[in-house]
Amino acid sequence: MNVKTALSALLLALVATPTLAQSGEVNVYSYREPGLIQPLLDKFTAETGIKTNVLFAGDGLLERVAAEGELSPVDLVLTVDVGNLVGAKEQGLTQPITTPALTERLAPEFRDADGAWAALSLRARVFYVSKDRVAETALGYEDIAKPEWKGRLCTRPGDHVYNIGLIANRIALWGLDKTREWLTAVRDNMAYAPSGNDRAGVKAILEGSCDLSISNTYYMGLMLNNEAEPEQKQWAASARIIYPDADGEGTQVNAAGAFIARYAPHPENANALIAFLLSDEAQRLYANGNYEYPAVAGVEPAELVLSWGKLNPSRVSLTEVAAHRAEAAALVDELRFNEGAQN
Repeated sequence: MNVKTALSALLLALVATPTLAQSGEVNVYSYREPGLIQPLLDKFTAETGIKTNVLFAGDGLLERVAAEGELSPVDLVLTVDVGNLVGAKEQGLTQPITTPALTERLAPEFRDADGAWAALSLRARVFYVSKDRVAETALGYEDIAKPEWKGRLCTRPGDHVYNIGLIANRIALWGLDKTREWLTAVRDNMAYAPSGNDRAGVKAILEGSCDLSISNTYYMGLMLNNEAEPEQKQWAASARIIYPDADGEGTQVNAAGAFIARYAPHPENANALIAFLLSDEAQRLYANGNYEYPAVAGVEPAELVLSWGKLNPSRVSLTEVAAHRAEAAALVDELRFNEGAQN
């Protein structure tokens, strides 16, 4: 029996055996990596006395919650993408978050209107540009569709959740027809067929394979501080970040967040944990641990993140973005975006 299986069995035992289920605990399923979230949970326990039992997994947690049904031991699920948050609500896996912190601490665009989920941190989809070959200091998303960027762009596959979120944001703002025209031009400006991940795009800038990579902000911090793979510091050092539409419609953001499970055995403790995760203290720890942005307005990100510039997040709600994800995915397929330039 592996560690995850053993921990899952323990969590099931806690809820199935009334004598073991204690009011002073909360059971968490987390897509977020242990190194990021465990310090926060330890701090929550130290401040409240509520014990946290955590199951970490890279995928499949929503399917697990659905399969467990009423017998599920989970109270709170931590996710890394708004699609999972909205999907959980659509599948009937959530219950309303009742802590006042939800509406007191989060802007409407970063929470579900019915209280089904809350954003906890933000990551922006920005441009990494070559320090040597790109003179521009300000760009918008529309700019990368212009002819002067022909053969100079790179990004990971268009059907990855990060790019689907960006395309869905454009559909919400521009409508489907304009977004189709834009995405067609962006495709034809690609230096090579979309591939790899966000770090690979920055590496390509150093190698001269492309001049602008569409990537998430936090990878800059992760690469600059990657002691295990020091060559990534060189990749990051070759580029600088531009926040698209910083002075206009705002930069597209995605969110990591949480929801309380429909059959949570400890809903009060789950609400207490969400309230803690939305506190100034936790927001700073959460954001600093992964070079993301706090979801709560007024809480500053890490100094390194601030050095990249000021984030003006798109005011399109995460719920609206999620509503256009299927259209965005269909557009990627229709345009054969992952094949790269077609003229």
